[in-house]
Amino acid sequence: MSVVAVGACYLDTILTTSYYPGEDEKLRASTIVRRQGGNCPNTLEVLQQLVAHPSTEKRPLLNLVSILPGRETSTSQQLRSAFEPHVRLDHCIYREQFQEPASSYIIKSQSTGSRTIVNYNELPEMTIEEFTQIADKLGPQATWFHFEGRIPDVILGCIQYLKRQFPSVRVSIEAEKPGRPGLQELADAADVVFISKSWALVKSFS
Repeated sequence: MSVVAVGACYLDTILTTSYYPGEDEKLRASTIVRRQGGNCPNTLEVLQQLVAHPSTEKRPLLNLVSILPGRETSTSQQLRSAFEPHVRLDHCIYREQFQEPASSYIIKSQSTGSRTIVNYNELPEMTIEEFTQIADKLGPQATWFHFEGRIPDVILGCIQYLKRQFPSVRVSIEAEKPGRPGLQELADAADVVFISKSWALVKSFS
């Protein structure tokens, strides 16, 4: 079995504060945590822990397909050391002209539990053409492709390509933001849909 997860990889910086600061206010954080984030990297991080358990007889191959900055940047090297050899990053797309990773800066308020997030991402998104080249290499061995529910127009084309070329492959999608245009079409095209609480409420699921 081979699982391929396709989605953004972020570098998260989490600052814990006693309360959320007002505009132009200076506030000291009590802790700072830096870690990799993103739907697909987080999913694979959990899966690699499960398959590493001694009771797992047949261990699936885990692959991440994500847009990363230049191959020799410190972030890309850190990701490879964090995931490999259990998760393969061979098919990630490296934007060699970019140095900064996709990043999230998160302020976590202890008083309310809120998490305020500011994102930064200058990396050009994956194209359908880039994905089809990767799919042609992974498709014959892959049994499951999981997609993050972003850039729906591109991801829909990727799913349609898989259905045409590799009809036996199972496809899943993460549906988190119910207001995102095109996400319902992705859900309709997938075999399995992982939904968020907000998606369930909007769709009147109980």
